Amino acid sequence: MSKFNLFRKIVLFIFLMLIPIVGLYFYSNQTTTNVLSKELSQSNTNQLVFFQNQVNTNIDILASWPNLLLHDPDISSFRDIYLQDKYLNLDAINLVKQIQTKLSIQESSSNWRSHLAIYSPSLGRVVTESDAGFYSPEELAEDVKPGWQVTPYDEGNDRRFLFVWYSVAPYSTQHHTGKSNTVIKVEFDSTNIQDMLDRFKSDGRSDPFYYKPDTGVIYNRTADQELINHMIAELGRESLLDVENRVKEVDGKTYSVSIVLSETTGWYLIDYIPLSDIMKPIHTSNRLFYISIAALLLMSCLAAYLLYSQVQVPIKQLVYVFRRLQAGDYSVRMKVSGRNEFSFLATRFNSMVEQIQELFEHVYMEKIHVREAKLKQLQSQINPHFFYNCFSFITSMAKLQKYEAVVAMSHNLSRYFRYTTRQERELVPLPDEMEFVTHYLEIQQMRMRRLQYHLDLTEEAEGIEIPPLVIQPLVENAVLHGIEPHSADGEIKVTFRILDGVACIQVDDNGIGMNGRKLAELEARLNRPMDQEMGCGVWNVHQRMRLRYGEEAGLRFAASPQGGVRAVLYWPLPDRLGGINQSQGRGQRVDEYLIG
Repeated sequence: MSKFNLFRKIVLFIFLMLIPIVGLYFYSNQTTTNVLSKELSQSNTNQLVFFQNQVNTNIDILASWPNLLLHDPDISSFRDIYLQDKYLNLDAINLVKQIQTKLSIQESSSNWRSHLAIYSPSLGRVVTESDAGFYSPEELAEDVKPGWQVTPYDEGNDRRFLFVWYSVAPYSTQHHTGKSNTVIKVEFDSTNIQDMLDRFKSDGRSDPFYYKPDTGVIYNRTADQELINHMIAELGRESLLDVENRVKEVDGKTYSVSIVLSETTGWYLIDYIPLSDIMKPIHTSNRLFYISIAALLLMSCLAAYLLYSQVQVPIKQLVYVFRRLQAGDYSVRMKVSGRNEFSFLATRFNSMVEQIQELFEHVYMEKIHVREAKLKQLQSQINPHFFYNCFSFITSMAKLQKYEAVVAMSHNLSRYFRYTTRQERELVPLPDEMEFVTHYLEIQQMRMRRLQYHLDLTEEAEGIEIPPLVIQPLVENAVLHGIEPHSADGEIKVTFRILDGVACIQVDDNGIGMNGRKLAELEARLNRPMDQEMGCGVWNVHQRMRLRYGEEAGLRFAASPQGGVRAVLYWPLPDRLGGINQSQGRGQRVDEYLIG
């Protein structure tokens, strides 16, 4: 019969029909995913650019304050005052008060927390919103540099940054502040930027932060700093562009990272979003589609199975029973179920086979009697070479005047010969059979001093019977083909076990062994007529066990853990009702016993 039955053909057709649909959906979904990912990345970058412009605008406004103040009349008057002593006069004090008021107004005009200071080289004083004190010209000269100056400092457990901007009048004296008329300083700290990052994050962003190489990081207040540090380590492997979007894998998770450079401060604004969050709606849609496909496939397979069970299975059963009938098994019957054409056919087939079985039953019984007679003849066969070797041993020991060895050999040989020639029963106790095996091994041990043996017979063996002369051929096979060709010390181990109603006798040796292919060929020859390559001993044992116990008994071979070959003789034990135990899983248990 073809390997592809009706059910498999229908299922294969369903799969072939669904493959183009799934493939087209996959291509469409992949295209949509790429477009969506690109658009979302571009949208995220645009929002970062807009936010960066807002921050830059606030910073530029603060940077423009000194230029406005330099043109203020009071500040212009302030820089032209020269004192004769270190104390301010009344007019100068009033002027300072007016300047402080203007500084306060200027600072409060912005949402950012900032600080203004005016340095007057002519007076040697610095004026802030709340104070007017002296300053060190040398320190001021070191601090004044073009652009925004960033200085990190710690506030508790937080790292903050101070941004400072200096404006000098006239501009040509920027590098020589000692010749300047006025120096105006505006400063703010990174908490202002943190406030804007917090507001930006509250709008649904993931975790925006500012980063400048060799300077530091400005986090939002709820940032995952450990993840951001790992993200910066990954970004630091490549140079950063002014505006870009990257896909990075951090801690086993993939992120879409957007980067925008601030031309005002030189800091990078970075935001990242897990791709799983971006693709979540698509993944949900994919999951629903695949669930639908799976449900459709399941329903199609169910329909195919109904057709298979109602039509194909009865046909397969009919083919199977015809094959069993062709093989000579007239006990086979078809299972009758339902009320249809197949049940009618099964009933008529069972009636026909039953009549044929009755006709052949008496012929089969006659064949059994003939085979029993043949097996008894095989059972009486004795290997003459074995006796030649034993008599040769006795002769040699007698010449050497080792009479104890002669007595021991004669004793074991007589017990061995008595057992083999006086067996008239079809079954013998298992302990008697094992005792016979012991005599044989004692004889072989006298001939080969390097041979050791061990018999493991449990209490379960009491009361168990076995056909005579079925274990000794296995032991003899291990000695002749396993131990004798091997020059090392030999060991044979015979073990008895009961596994789920199956009795097993295991014979292991540490001889030369056989590979898996040869073992498989040896087992295959056991079920064929005996040929010249197959010795009559093990074949006889296998055929006798099959004849008495049926296909549930026989002989198996496998590689032994001791290095040689393992032979396992197994047969079902009678149950309490007198029949043969029909334990399920018997073949699997014997295979486990073969493996060890």
